Amino acid sequence: MSRCYNFSAGPAVLPEAVLQQARDEIMDWQGTGMSVMEMSHRGKDFMSIADHAETALRQLLQIPDHYRVLFLQGGATTQFSMIPMNLLQPGASADYIDSGIWATKAIKEARRIGGNVRIAASGESQNYMQMPAFSSWDCDKSAAYIHYTSNETIAGVEFAGTPDIADVPVVCDMSSNILSRPVDVNNFGLIYAGAQKNIGPAGLTIAIVRDDLIGHAGANVPSMMDYSVYAKNDSMFNTPPTYGWYLAGLVFDWLLAQGGLTVMEARNQQKAAKLYSYIDESDYYRNIVAMDSRSIMNVTFLLADESREAEFLSQAEQHQLMNLKGHRILGGMRASIYNAMPEAGVDALIDFMKEFERTST
Repeated sequence: MSRCYNFSAGPAVLPEAVLQQARDEIMDWQGTGMSVMEMSHRGKDFMSIADHAETALRQLLQIPDHYRVLFLQGGATTQFSMIPMNLLQPGASADYIDSGIWATKAIKEARRIGGNVRIAASGESQNYMQMPAFSSWDCDKSAAYIHYTSNETIAGVEFAGTPDIADVPVVCDMSSNILSRPVDVNNFGLIYAGAQKNIGPAGLTIAIVRDDLIGHAGANVPSMMDYSVYAKNDSMFNTPPTYGWYLAGLVFDWLLAQGGLTVMEARNQQKAAKLYSYIDESDYYRNIVAMDSRSIMNVTFLLADESREAEFLSQAEQHQLMNLKGHRILGGMRASIYNAMPEAGVDALIDFMKEFERTST
């Protein structure tokens, strides 16, 4: 079987070594005679898998002891509601950075549950093609928290660093760039991410929550939306997504074996630089994102002749370059080049783009 280069924005490509290990263990995990999918989540075998995964993630991100790592369900979208339910007390307000479609969804959900949401900065005037500079954020020092999305997959915009905010807990949706580079967890009150980009398969969500932000949900908040319930039960208040948890652990091990997040950052920068460089030098392709906001994970581009988009995608698939169609809202093309995308995949895409350009001009 020949594997393609999968540029999907999510669910996304997984490391081949991880898939091969999962294949080898799917019928019999380490001599137990059972698949991980068949294990009791409270049995000693799965408990060892769960503990190992958390330990590896803590090592990767150097997560301090006063943060809890929660393995949840519901995707980042559920966190849009869960965060204000736990952190936003009656009468309080929260600041949000409106940086694109995913940030807008988070704002909408916070307001749906009655939250007093204030927009501290917005990229709307730039058509969300540039992230609002940290220096432009109008932060309320009395806010319960400030929320931002570090990478917007649809437009392909990303914050190049992290904000320096001392007075207010910083909450970050890192769904599409978590583990792509080192971050100082101490700069955040809460980090959350859907798994299906850089962590593992869809169905698992991870929240890294500082201890002092746990235990403030109101009496009417459902148990399944209360961080303290998960913290007290080691993320096993109900049956968790066990197989996704197991695969995430394999991905964490793979990242550690590669040399950790500093190595991954260098690789990701190299892949993105190659692709952006070709797009910038080309007369046929263009990227309309501001230079200081270009995503390292999701590279969007347009063709000079938009009528040939369908042909571009068809020919790309013939070259085993899959899922390059841009999001339906913006159109164009999008190459998602997460951790597991090898540099050879980017090279193959550039070679194809060169040939398509040559035959189109």
